[in-house]
Amino acid sequence: MTEPLLKIENFSCGYSSFKLEGINFSLPKGIFAGIIGPNGSGKTTLFRGIMGILPILKGNISLKGKNMSSFSLKQRAQHIAIVSQSTDNDDIPVEDYVMMGRYPYFQRFQFFETKNDKELTYRYMKKTDIFQHRHRLISELSGGEQQRAAIARALTQQPDLLLLDEPTSHLDIAHQVSILDLIRQLNKDFNLTVLMIIHDLNAASEYCDRLILLNEGKIHSKGPTEDVVTYQKIEEVYKTRVVIQKNPCSGKPAVFLVSGNLKKNK
Repeated sequence: MTEPLLKIENFSCGYSSFKLEGINFSLPKGIFAGIIGPNGSGKTTLFRGIMGILPILKGNISLKGKNMSSFSLKQRAQHIAIVSQSTDNDDIPVEDYVMMGRYPYFQRFQFFETKNDKELTYRYMKKTDIFQHRHRLISELSGGEQQRAAIARALTQQPDLLLLDEPTSHLDIAHQVSILDLIRQLNKDFNLTVLMIIHDLNAASEYCDRLILLNEGKIHSKGPTEDVVTYQKIEEVYKTRVVIQKNPCSGKPAVFLVSGNLKKNK
């Protein structure tokens, strides 16, 4: 049996006011997985635990068969890259921003990028269709272009695992589709393992191979999209009525809301 790329066992982390407990799941290489759940269910806390920002209270996380507690910060950054909801360092050129993804590979007392660093930066700017903006400031880009730059920076880390924290939350529908199409293409082209927090249940269902549904700091359900996005599970966790039907184009589950007026008329 092939060793999973990421394995989380009986994992617990968090704060005095909120903790994740009993988290168990694994991801094979090349999977596109999504984390869904209501606000406050523990999605971002889980990411912070994987990244080592929050200390492990119980259990362990292993990457490629190696316990991550033994990884230095530099090693973590060489294996795991994260794309947040918004970019930082707004007043630097796009090329310099993307180049920052190579910092985990800089040697001691290395102050300038190598030829390889430059080549990788250009390669991933082209792959994410941001190369033509390389001399502009990040702050001059649209929200969708900023996310493409952030993804390019993450790719220059050459990670085994790409974490995305609601990458489309501030984008209109066209840019949401564009970014999610890009992530899916990168997942296929590089056999890149992707774990994405996403609030949009329809987008999660459409793009992800597997979903993890969190609720109150625990995993409520996990598995293929069709097994997780059911009206019983969504209603139980989100406390609202929905209708689930198949997307006529893809066959994936699609979630339809039931408005308050319809509920009153029932």
